Amino acid sequence: MKFSDARRYEGKAFSPEQFRGRMRVAAVVIALAVLGLGARAAQLQLFDNGFLEGQGAARHMRIDPVAAHRGSILDRNGEILAASMPVDSVWANPRELKDVTNQYARLAEALNRSETSLAQSISSNLDRQFLYLYRHMAPQFAAQVANLKIPGVNLQREYRRFYPAAEVTGHVLGFTNIDDVGQEGLEYAYDRMLGGQEGRKRVIRDLRGNTVEDVESIRQARPGGELVSSIDLRIQYVAYRELKAAVAANRAQSGSMVVVDVDTGEVLAMVNQPSCNPNDFEQRRDCRNRAATDIFEPGSAIKPFVAAAALASGRYRAHTLIDTSPWVVGGWPIQDEHPLGVVPLSTVIAKSSNVGMSKVALSLSREEVWKTLDAFGFGQVTGSGFPGESAAVLPSASQWRPRDQASISYGYRLSVTPLQLAHAYAVIGAGGVSRPISLQRVEQPVAGRRAISPSVARELLRMMEKVVIEQGATGAKAEIDGYRVAGKTGTAQRAANGGYDTNRYRAIFGGVAPVSHPKLAAVVMIEDPTGGKFYGGDVAAPVFSAVLSDALRLLGVPADNVQNLPPGRLLQASEDAPAQPVELIGRAAGASDSKSARSFAARKTQ
Repeated sequence: MKFSDARRYEGKAFSPEQFRGRMRVAAVVIALAVLGLGARAAQLQLFDNGFLEGQGAARHMRIDPVAAHRGSILDRNGEILAASMPVDSVWANPRELKDVTNQYARLAEALNRSETSLAQSISSNLDRQFLYLYRHMAPQFAAQVANLKIPGVNLQREYRRFYPAAEVTGHVLGFTNIDDVGQEGLEYAYDRMLGGQEGRKRVIRDLRGNTVEDVESIRQARPGGELVSSIDLRIQYVAYRELKAAVAANRAQSGSMVVVDVDTGEVLAMVNQPSCNPNDFEQRRDCRNRAATDIFEPGSAIKPFVAAAALASGRYRAHTLIDTSPWVVGGWPIQDEHPLGVVPLSTVIAKSSNVGMSKVALSLSREEVWKTLDAFGFGQVTGSGFPGESAAVLPSASQWRPRDQASISYGYRLSVTPLQLAHAYAVIGAGGVSRPISLQRVEQPVAGRRAISPSVARELLRMMEKVVIEQGATGAKAEIDGYRVAGKTGTAQRAANGGYDTNRYRAIFGGVAPVSHPKLAAVVMIEDPTGGKFYGGDVAAPVFSAVLSDALRLLGVPADNVQNLPPGRLLQASEDAPAQPVELIGRAAGASDSKSARSFAARKTQ
């Protein structure tokens, strides 16, 4: 084709000169475009290169979280109860992983899951760029996954909570979820204090999503605070062991025990049976702390507190005589299993007369009884701050009829929790001072508030001591070698079908020791024992004795009843430590040895 030929376009003819003109115009336009692009390139490269760097960084720079270490929970002596261990979580970008299906078998084996499950998980999340494949893997196993070098598979450092004492402390500590956030118990109550603040860092990732460089730290991770609890792990273990054995031996449904420091209100031990192991995810649904959350009618364990109202009225003393002959209140007959006749108020407590206690209660105004029970903390939370703690039920005095007042005097028509009842016994041991219950170690003395007068508290202690030492009293099995014990048994029928089941019971014992200078208060409650024994004095009192016997010696509390020590046991003492009972080792001690040792111990404890 020659330029001399005439061209037609849409019916128009073009000469060669016109065609050359158009070519020149096109060349100029192209040249200007090239010059413009060159100038723009020069500007970006030489004068405004930050723009390109910013665009590149936007595609490869990422902000990654930096896991924060959750604070530990310690017992009062520094033993670790809960700690966070470093673990790795395996995650992947499903969009990348879908292209390497030939690697699924190796990856599934390293993750200990089926290849089918892995493939389904990836294929159903192709719209996502982040997918957890395994949470909280031990670092040595996570390293094996990383060594596979499968495109799109990455590790992320996290922390997992571990509880060294397992089920011994499970109900008190509670647990955290997979993201290390408190869900129950102290973990939940102190979550803000224990939980750390997650950090942030800027990183560069390659096209596969792998981090190739840490650019800078935006915010340092802040570890959580440390919680020093009130729990003494030694006493906690003894309480756990003895309660577990008692629940099993008596074929009981469940049980709870609380040990409180009388001087500070600190909970030294709080256990339940059946227990739970917070390290086991399957058991966590059973980690409700029943000692703080579950309520029950306390039976005769309430009688010392009604007696406190009688003593506070000024109309009764321990020696005041009470006629315990059966009587009828509001059409409801009240009688004792073993009639006592006319006996002092102290014997009414020691031998647990329902008749005697109801007559005392009805001789007082309902407001007097209610105010005393309220002063001891019944119908209120203890101040522990434990999640889900129940205030239980103390009906308003305005709702009481004579029959209600009589029933309340021996532990029905009101409810308590084991923690609340232990707190009330601690008030008696503290000379009538009520201190809030604490699950955190108390560093400074707590003044508390006056609930009853010191004289009433002292007289109550003397009356409660007879529960343990008086012939025929109900609490003989709570006796502790070398220590004076004051307490009260309780045996309550269990509510059923709008009434009470006469074949199912609740066994309770609450008390303090040593009487001369109370240090510990404790309550034992065992639900529905079916092993042949069901009285509080037979089922719960031995647990109280075994636990407080060890606890008093572990704490170095001086013995106050040396005469009650069995043959073959001496008191060990030094200038730096209080006298403590110990078993003789080696040759049997002669009479003169025993006598001199007892004399020395007596001098040390005066």
